[in-house]
Amino acid sequence: MPPRLGAHMSIAGGVDRAVDRAVRAGCETLQVFTASANQWAGKPLTGEVVARFREKRAAAGAIPVLSHDSYLINCASPDAALWERSVAALGEELERCARLGIELLVMHPGAHMGAGEEAALDRVARALDRALARPGTESVTILLENTAGQGSALGHRFEQLAAIVVRASCGARLGVCLDTQHAFAAGYDLASDDGWERAWDEFERVLGRGRLRALHLNDSKRPLGSRVDRHEQIGLGLLGAAAFVRVMNDPRLDGLPASLETEKTEDGCEDEQNLAVLRRLAGLGEAPGRATILAWRRAALRAAQAARARAAAGRGAR
Repeated sequence: MPPRLGAHMSIAGGVDRAVDRAVRAGCETLQVFTASANQWAGKPLTGEVVARFREKRAAAGAIPVLSHDSYLINCASPDAALWERSVAALGEELERCARLGIELLVMHPGAHMGAGEEAALDRVARALDRALARPGTESVTILLENTAGQGSALGHRFEQLAAIVVRASCGARLGVCLDTQHAFAAGYDLASDDGWERAWDEFERVLGRGRLRALHLNDSKRPLGSRVDRHEQIGLGLLGAAAFVRVMNDPRLDGLPASLETEKTEDGCEDEQNLAVLRRLAGLGEAPGRATILAWRRAALRAAQAARARAAAGRGAR
């Protein structure tokens, strides 16, 4: 079967509300922050919030859920105080996931800030060992996310991710979440048949296919090898529809949780549009043209807006 498609959802109003939003959009996978992505200290999770989240997830068919760590965390930092704070924050992220029953925590390896790659890889490995040693977090696996390679960010080459896994003593609790846009921007040509095969051959050789536990599905606003992290709607960027035909039909990716991280407006209809495009690509042998992609998006938008209008009318009648 193709990847299990979903999206990153807002936790405004409570982390359980993200499940409601995922169900409304027709998601089979959900990604969330368990706290604000731009703050060190998250709002405490009450027993009531935890219970609601677990109940709603169960009612949604126990869909795969990933959490993404805070953007402030930098486990590669050469600054001792920031490194310690990052390790503590990562441990707290693990604890929140464990309480909510979230099994997968996605994290960026971090940035070395000019202090050198080798020492930074060691710092990330030590940080992972420290954080994963927290009691009560044994149910959670950390997924290292590949990066576009902006600035001094680590993780834009598969070899860097592998180096972290090898240097950490907790390697059994480490996997990889592959972001399509980041890989393309880092120089992996997922837009061509040959480039796609070369990328996955390299992934298997360097990391092993078993490390791949999740996907982030994003088209790209920037060209191959640009090292710039800019996401675009599915089929409308420089990766193009052909890359996502491969995503939806490559048996190596069957059943993986796959989350959209594309920009969206307040009503979130872009999620339904992107999910509809991806689902239409399953089973296709070649990519449709841009005009077809746009027509699919318009049809999905109309359907999403009609569904929201019916739901609003139903609430008004009550």
